[in-house]
Amino acid sequence: MKLFEKLFRPRPPIRTRQELADFIDAQSAFIAQKGIYEYSRARAGHYAKVLFAEEGFAKAVEYARWQAYPLGLAMVGEMVDGVLRPHAGMQRRAVLDQMILVVLSVFDRYPVPPSIGEVAWLQARRELEHRLDLAGGHAPKRVMDIPEPLAESYFAMMPIHEKLRGRDFETTRNYLRVSLCNIHDELVDRIDAAAVTNTLLE
Repeated sequence: MKLFEKLFRPRPPIRTRQELADFIDAQSAFIAQKGIYEYSRARAGHYAKVLFAEEGFAKAVEYARWQAYPLGLAMVGEMVDGVLRPHAGMQRRAVLDQMILVVLSVFDRYPVPPSIGEVAWLQARRELEHRLDLAGGHAPKRVMDIPEPLAESYFAMMPIHEKLRGRDFETTRNYLRVSLCNIHDELVDRIDAAAVTNTLLE
């Protein structure tokens, strides 16, 4: 009975800056890592267990997931901006600036991944900030279109040799689109957008 209640109890609401940051962190990691693991397993087929047990491949996966995490933050961050924007009114830019700070604070939760290195990690942070800043310069995109500019970069990060990837780009792009739409649905279901907007402006 307790397991049943745990599985079906309402997910906690998102009303504060901290709760928003935790949501962005979890969902960005999810969308970035799940695609890498699932694609690698699908490509490896029956040899997946053997491949994932190899030290060299494990290092490649570790590198790929940290490489992809800032892209996850960029996609989820832009999606959050689209949800908050109708509640921001004339303070739209101020809300975006604060939301960018929330996303960057999530990035800064993690030390420099050894597989990435400090120079590349700091560059990824600058690119993340720039992408989110650009999002404020145009009307909100449809959620399914947000991954479009990043899909090729994400696909190139897969820890599978490019000669073995075949024509899988469309599958990977569709994975990002569907996943981000699902994340959007969860956010809309949980967020008190007016409260979050107010707390970002405090």
